[in-house]
Amino acid sequence: MIALDFVLPDDLIAGVIATRRDLHVHPELGFEEVRTAGIVAARLRALGYDVHEKIGVTGVVGVMRGARPGKTIMLRADMDALPLPEENDVAYASVETGKMHACGHDGHVAMLLGAAQLIAERKADLAGTIVLCFQPAEEGKGGAKAMVEEGVLERFGVERAYGLHLFSQLETGVLGFREGPFYASSDSLEIRIDGHGGHGAAPHLSVDPILVAAEFVASVQKVVSRQVDPMEPAVVTIGAIHGGTTHNVIPSSVTMLGTVRAFDHGVREKMAERIERVLKGVCDASGASYAFEYLWRYPVTSNDVAQTQYVRALAERSIGETRVITSEKHMGAEDFSFFAQRVPACYFVLGSNGGPQTSFSHHHGKFDIDEDALATGVRIMASLAFDAPEHAP
Repeated sequence: MIALDFVLPDDLIAGVIATRRDLHVHPELGFEEVRTAGIVAARLRALGYDVHEKIGVTGVVGVMRGARPGKTIMLRADMDALPLPEENDVAYASVETGKMHACGHDGHVAMLLGAAQLIAERKADLAGTIVLCFQPAEEGKGGAKAMVEEGVLERFGVERAYGLHLFSQLETGVLGFREGPFYASSDSLEIRIDGHGGHGAAPHLSVDPILVAAEFVASVQKVVSRQVDPMEPAVVTIGAIHGGTTHNVIPSSVTMLGTVRAFDHGVREKMAERIERVLKGVCDASGASYAFEYLWRYPVTSNDVAQTQYVRALAERSIGETRVITSEKHMGAEDFSFFAQRVPACYFVLGSNGGPQTSFSHHHGKFDIDEDALATGVRIMASLAFDAPEHAP
């Protein structure tokens, strides 16, 4: 089969590594990926793709049509970096203060551009249509949602969607698959508790919002432990509390930020009501008031069963059975979910842990990847391009 017999030239892989390092040096945050998008568009045009820019602000789509009939499939790579300082002492460290590729998206772009080159060089072997989607703003800003809302799937007739993520908790080159729910939903809490400020020596003359906030943080965990089916994982985390100015002043208000995660749509739907009920209870008990905002962000990333079985089987043939595993669920979230809601899709992970230096968790200032993983990513994405339009269910 074509999907199994192509060779990855040494110069192609060297180019993929060079591209990844260049992007790592010059990280760009969500919806600001102007340089990255420009590189992608120029490379795709040079390879003969039909290129479409500024979809979802900075998104780029490259289209290659095969010589034979077949499905239209989409291969996706996200492009954005994170707002945190790089801690790695490497030649390709970020030169942008307070910004770094701490999640592997630089590798995603480089791998898909490498696959794009293979696809273009063997265009005569293609069936159907290949849509390469370089997506902005995965890190919390919903770039996939923006592209979907602009009609990217309908505009290019996408029938199937595939994506991968480098993963530092798996050995380099191992591919992890999971049918059904894979990555959790992710929603956000923004809360303000309003009390009555005063002197720290006279709390009875005040309504202390810090105490109310503390009671809320402790009590809201009962939503998960006592209101959610213990067989359905969920998380409520308060990640920031801001209030007060000095030792002996009770402030007038406290603000809190938090995240809520779930794998079940029904559980997710009920979390806002349950959390606000706890907040109202502790505020009423203390005479405080509150403002509550629940921000619906990313749905559960749930893989189509038939597509996942297909991609896994393809990986076993093209990468090798010993390097294919069933992955655990991840409480992290992914906006690939917006694509997977609309068309049958498979999202999977690619191990990039080659030792201690590449074992740091995602979103850590020392995150890095074992670049040997990039060749595997190029191969599986190219295999999908040559095989899925004819053989995907």
